[in-house]
Amino acid sequence: MNKAELVSAIAKRADVPASTVDSVLAGLQEELVEAITRGEKVAVSGLLTVERTQRSARTGRNPQTGESIDIPAANTVKVTAGSNLKKAASSVPV
Repeated sequence: MNKAELVSAIAKRADVPASTVDSVLAGLQEELVEAITRGEKVAVSGLLTVERTQRSARTGRNPQTGESIDIPAANTVKVTAGSNLKKAASSVPV
């Protein structure tokens, strides 16, 4: 499902105009980016948690040559599924 399909599905389910849903999603994106920039954790209960984490520097290997390479420390984003997403995923047969 891409963004346009998501906007359409939410608009239909919530019985609101697609432009409103699109504006809400744009606002959500902006707030998530700002919160991550500030180092804050964003939790939507039952759905997901998004937080900035730090990955320390480490030594890796170039898979083509096998040569050791230094990978610098970096900030990353961690997304954790909430209970409703986990339940939905586990209910689908493998």
